[in-house]
Amino acid sequence: MDLKLVAIENPDGRNVILGQSHFIKTVEDLHEALVNAVPGIQFGVAFCEASGDCLVRHTGTDKSLEELAVRNAVAIGAGHTFVVVLGNAFPINVLPALRGTNEVCSIFCATANPVQVIVAETEQGRGVLGVIDGTIPRGIEDEAGISWRKNFLRRIGYKL
Repeated sequence: MDLKLVAIENPDGRNVILGQSHFIKTVEDLHEALVNAVPGIQFGVAFCEASGDCLVRHTGTDKSLEELAVRNAVAIGAGHTFVVVLGNAFPINVLPALRGTNEVCSIFCATANPVQVIVAETEQGRGVLGVIDGTIPRGIEDEAGISWRKNFLRRIGYKL
């Protein structure tokens, strides 16, 4: 077995969701879940088919986001994994809908941070072992940090 570290390409700091599912129908069902979760959403989805033709299936509402999702899915190359790249939405807006999709087995990450995917490769194929999301903590939140966090969440409309 070989271990590989695959960096998610994300030049514009978009929110990216990486997960695993179990069926070719995933790409269409994720598309439906996303458009039903956020009206007018911009996204790209790519899905690594794990049997049959073993193609990277893809869809989206924005061609450049779809192409970015495809490039990342090809780089990861692990069976039944999917990559969602969001344009005008955040993971918090779509994660319940994605988790509720029958084919979705797990979500590895949902982030705009730099991401590295730890991939194991055998003679059979590839699998995701986990992800490295962002960087190492640099300290512990103090009272000023708590105040900043609470104010920030209210300013952007996620808390009252």
